[in-house]
Amino acid sequence: MTVHQSLELRNHQQLALTPQLQQSIRLLQLSAQELEREISQAIMDNPLLEQREEQGVEQPEANAEDPDTPHDEWPALLSPSRSVDPYADSERPEAAQAEPLGQHLLRQLHLTRAGPRDLALITLLIEELDENGYLPSSLDDIAQCLPSELEVDTQELGTALRLLQSFDPTGVGARSLAECLLLQLALAPAAQRCDPPILQCARQLAERHLDLLASGNLGRLREALGCTQDVLRQAHVLLLSLEPRPGRAWAGSQADYVNPDVLVHKAGRRWLARLNPAVLPKLRVHPQYEYWLGEAPRRSPLHEQLQQAQGLIRNVHQRFETILRVAQAIVDRQQAFFEQGAHAMRPLLLRDIAQALEMHESTVSRATRQKFVATPCGVLELKYFFGAALDTDDGLATSATAVRSLIVKLVAGESRKKPLSDSQIAASLGEQGVMIARRTVAKYREAAGIESASLRRARATLA
Repeated sequence: MTVHQSLELRNHQQLALTPQLQQSIRLLQLSAQELEREISQAIMDNPLLEQREEQGVEQPEANAEDPDTPHDEWPALLSPSRSVDPYADSERPEAAQAEPLGQHLLRQLHLTRAGPRDLALITLLIEELDENGYLPSSLDDIAQCLPSELEVDTQELGTALRLLQSFDPTGVGARSLAECLLLQLALAPAAQRCDPPILQCARQLAERHLDLLASGNLGRLREALGCTQDVLRQAHVLLLSLEPRPGRAWAGSQADYVNPDVLVHKAGRRWLARLNPAVLPKLRVHPQYEYWLGEAPRRSPLHEQLQQAQGLIRNVHQRFETILRVAQAIVDRQQAFFEQGAHAMRPLLLRDIAQALEMHESTVSRATRQKFVATPCGVLELKYFFGAALDTDDGLATSATAVRSLIVKLVAGESRKKPLSDSQIAASLGEQGVMIARRTVAKYREAAGIESASLRRARATLA
């Protein structure tokens, strides 16, 4: 057989993430506290970087007209108004305890034999978990937000999720209350010690009859399950012994204060966003070193560190610029919230902000995760302002956040002896023009941390 060799030129495109782009993406997804640690480490590693002396928001006049110093662009990101911030001394919510749930899960992840790709996917899922340990986003939505060139499908994410759901606390990574209870019934030692008929009854209750269980109609439950009253009672006791919010232990104890990244203030009739000067890093390249390197040969080893220092300053500046643009776009669309409160929240999706700013949805997601804004209603995560649309009888739409706020108000005003069922709450919302199903009410009630009517009634009786 004859082998022919030849040379051939081909044109093709290949996506390559430069170190600068990788750093820019990583800095954007960091919280303010994580960014502070990152910058402190960079200053220790690079002798050309240093913290500027405290001089307020304004920059030194010597560098005011130098276009090549990105750190001098901070004033352009701040609000034109230089008035004292009205929320600077307001109370701020506390962040999670020393080891948050995410760190607890990552520690377990690094003890597994998962490959690099699985490690990356599970880390992504851990970052998507809410404070209760639930996965609020569907796997389809998560897959769509990932770059197409990664070729991640829902099946691969499902495999990563199953490994995550095997971690402690049992039930973490569940997408619903039913799945959370089923995971605990399958893995919790207390459940495994139960008699098989009781365990099977509890599984059926968790999987198909939670709404009927909440109604307190034990007769219909026995008929649906075909079990005795004693088995049903013990299965109910077993379910009550489980933890409906696996992340509760990590979210309940709080320590450090959250420092908001963005401050919202009113200018005339409009609400505006501006960066919090307290979180802006005061970085610069050491001027004496920069002058010496300007005179030194270009192949000096310190020139690489100079480029790294300038690149870090530029990427940090771009991070805050992106956060401010996203925050202002959110504030522009939620003006009614700042005037009237949560019940006036408009429906808003990541896609809406991404299209308005001509960004990718993943960029908006990174710019809003663990980024906080000080508002008249308190310090809130930027993610708080997003919510799906729900129809009203006047043909308009309201947001899920607004509906959740209405549910909280209805439950707060109910009779303790006769708490409102999910059906009654749905009917009451319907009278206010919000068309919503009973199952949706249950979903938002659970998201707000409100127990079912039967549990609220039981607690009122015990009290």
